[in-house]
Amino acid sequence: MNPWRRIFAPFALGYFLSYLLRNANAVVSPELAREFALTHADLGLLTSAYLLAFGLFQLPLGLLLDRFGPRRVEAALLLVCALGCAFFAVSEDLASLTTARALIGLGLSACLMASFKAFTLWFPLARQPSLNAAIMAAGGLGAFAASMPLAWLLPMLGWRGIFLALAACALGVAFLIFTTPDKPATAQKESLLAQLAGLGAILKSERFWRLFPQTTFTVGGFMALQGLWALPYMTTVDGLSRDAAAQVLSAAALGMIVGFVLIALFVQRLAQLGLPPKRLLAMGVGLGLLCMAAIVADLLPPLVTWPMLGFVFSVGNLAYALLTSAFPPHLSGRANTALNLGAFLGAFVIQWAFGAVIDALSSWGISTAFAFRAALTLLLALQGLSWLWYLRAGK
Repeated sequence: MNPWRRIFAPFALGYFLSYLLRNANAVVSPELAREFALTHADLGLLTSAYLLAFGLFQLPLGLLLDRFGPRRVEAALLLVCALGCAFFAVSEDLASLTTARALIGLGLSACLMASFKAFTLWFPLARQPSLNAAIMAAGGLGAFAASMPLAWLLPMLGWRGIFLALAACALGVAFLIFTTPDKPATAQKESLLAQLAGLGAILKSERFWRLFPQTTFTVGGFMALQGLWALPYMTTVDGLSRDAAAQVLSAAALGMIVGFVLIALFVQRLAQLGLPPKRLLAMGVGLGLLCMAAIVADLLPPLVTWPMLGFVFSVGNLAYALLTSAFPPHLSGRANTALNLGAFLGAFVIQWAFGAVIDALSSWGISTAFAFRAALTLLLALQGLSWLWYLRAGK
């Protein structure tokens, strides 16, 4: 059996779909705002409902992955995603849209973590960082598909037609993943108390708390921007048209894909040359902060800064491999999902709070463009503090 074809490819399709749906609202948000008269805070809450449901399910998800294996868990949850997409397509008010968005988030909550779990079962430990980066590249392709290609389809299908098509895609991917083979060690015989004890050991570990804040604000912050606020930031602050902003988002997604592919190809070689993943993570996040500062200060054109941010953001996901390397394979699902909880709760809070800050400042008579810039500056400050914590904890 070729594990790349039978294991990697189906799970890569799942994560492609996850990233596509995570970012789809960035393109359809003007239609949603116009049709349902949404404020910035409404739009942030609606879009981030995906992230909240996704994040809250991470700890139970880790227990399920370690107990039942990635194949069964992800296939079942993708059926929930298909239901959420169909419900979103027929929704007629904000409450229905938000509920549907939460169902989509719940249904996609296993896509990345199930992939990581499958890799720990089928591939040697030394290959985990490169495999993790490769699956993230598949997600980057999904982010690309959620920019210009989705914008091209929007006039033809409408946002409702797009989500009906995505419901059908979710059903197809669920079938592919369900038909992947099982590894004999997939299901663990631990009792629930033993599983909870293992989770507790992860949550108490020094390495977890070294990585958690940075993942929350850096990975979560980038997801919040890419999934909703990057496009309106560029149209409001930089004066770009929506098509031009979508092109920049596409370039940012391509930059992210290039970053993930380079990590997948060279992370082991860099480690042999004296640049281990923990140091690469610190350097990459530091460069990401410089890119964020350049965006806030308008030092370079958006077509330069946003793709650069996407490129260096790719190193943030090395944190997952760094955490799981400290624990035995049967704890890998719980370790990854515990860290992912921070990423998605951070993305939820940031995505909602970003819109709330804009509305609050605008209500005080401050220009919307300045409010966008102020919200991004606040996020940059939080990311800088979390990066300093990572460096300090490392010493």
